Amino acid sequence: MFTGIITDIGTVRSREDRGDARLIIGTTYDTTTVDLGASIACSGACLTVVDKGADADGHWFAIDASAETLACTAPGMWDAGRRLNLERALKVGDELGGHIVTGHVDAVGTIVSVVPIGDSVTVTVAAPAALAAHIAPKGSITVDGVSLTVNDVTDQPDGSAYFTLNIIPHTQAMTTLDEAAAGRPVNLEIDILARYLARMQARG
Repeated sequence: MFTGIITDIGTVRSREDRGDARLIIGTTYDTTTVDLGASIACSGACLTVVDKGADADGHWFAIDASAETLACTAPGMWDAGRRLNLERALKVGDELGGHIVTGHVDAVGTIVSVVPIGDSVTVTVAAPAALAAHIAPKGSITVDGVSLTVNDVTDQPDGSAYFTLNIIPHTQAMTTLDEAAAGRPVNLEIDILARYLARMQARG
């Protein structure tokens, strides 16, 4: 489990495709404190640490991304050189500053527009029809692993939805959302309560 509060921005150092994709991710985490088998959310996708170390370029950890993970996450996010929002798994007693996040990407959305408003920016994201009913004004959503509050939602004729977010300067500085641009794909995870309510309604 995670909170959607980003604690590091990592960089994909290398990618080796060999069935699964072995990715080496540079980090400022002290990897001596990271156990093999630990979970780290990488731009919203919960992945398992399979190797780790430190060298002249700093600390790093390795993960194996399956074909399913690659297919269900934003295109291009695993390419060498890409920056990733990182969060280590929640520990009992940690402050819950965001909202409960599972690290399971529900769908890939697309940024429609980025509009500066003072020092902040308003980002509009298109969500696919499968998620539209689960996104609500003032509700929580995770975008590339970042816990955010939805400003408003506009349903589209094709069943999809546009929702807007206000990204304050601190969030821009501490996450990869400083790269937000129209056309950029992003990983989306709906609020866990919305997921269970939808299941209950479907069964009802």
